[in-house]
Amino acid sequence: MVSKADFHCHSTASDGALAPADVVRLAYEQGVRILALTDHDSTEGVAEARRAAGSYPDLTLVPGVEFGTDIAGGEVHVLGLFLEPDNPELQVTLRRLREGRVGRGRGMVKKLRAMGYDVTWEQVQRIAGDASVGRPHVAQALLEKGYVQTIAEAFEKYIGRNGPAYVEREKMTPAEAVAMIVRLGGVADLAHPADLLELEALLAELKAAGLSAMEVFYKDYPPDTVGRLAALAQHVGLIPLGGSDYHGIFGREEPLPGGMYSPLPAESIDAVMRLGREQAAQAR
Repeated sequence: MVSKADFHCHSTASDGALAPADVVRLAYEQGVRILALTDHDSTEGVAEARRAAGSYPDLTLVPGVEFGTDIAGGEVHVLGLFLEPDNPELQVTLRRLREGRVGRGRGMVKKLRAMGYDVTWEQVQRIAGDASVGRPHVAQALLEKGYVQTIAEAFEKYIGRNGPAYVEREKMTPAEAVAMIVRLGGVADLAHPADLLELEALLAELKAAGLSAMEVFYKDYPPDTVGRLAALAQHVGLIPLGGSDYHGIFGREEPLPGGMYSPLPAESIDAVMRLGREQAAQAR
């Protein structure tokens, strides 16, 4: 069963396989009627996605971005929903974060070459094109050369956080990202939280910074995980959201837009859309 809303999707503006317009088309064909485009550290695909969404009178396009943030020993991703791409403060921040991605990508290539793997920065740049460079582009370079069989294998063996070619990059803290999202009139949503350590303590900190939602109905979360996270969201006072995290690069088993093990309930969709309107009005 496809969810009516999907608040987490990627395009070629970061590390997705499809152009923004094609993500919109695919989502609509799947039955999605509210779609958030949330590319990594980039809103470059929003304008194209909005134009494409205009072809479907009953489709709402939510502009967003996925921030990669850092905590001791791990990463935390925060979705900023209902953010206007032309905001100067937002674009300055995203440009700084993208520059950090370039530095990390170069560092990973350097480590891989030192390990004897014939990947080059020029190859990664070609794969990324005009998109914000990300680890999946390095993974695709490894796949292209035949060193791995899947993107997931590249992360597991080489460029995952504990992999031998992993490189840190400049990031915001989760609380900094949340505070900025709220200040700019957006809704802050904690992405794929199931495996985060000390989640309750993190939620308390982020709730104080302005966090409003958490991904509960994430693509492949089974019912027991959904139930645990839903109870935690209710306890903390967060809207239980979710999305497919569609990239289009992880093979046939990857869920398509709107594809979640447990679709989003209508009350969650209504709550975040209402909050998005309220936040935008206050920011004007």
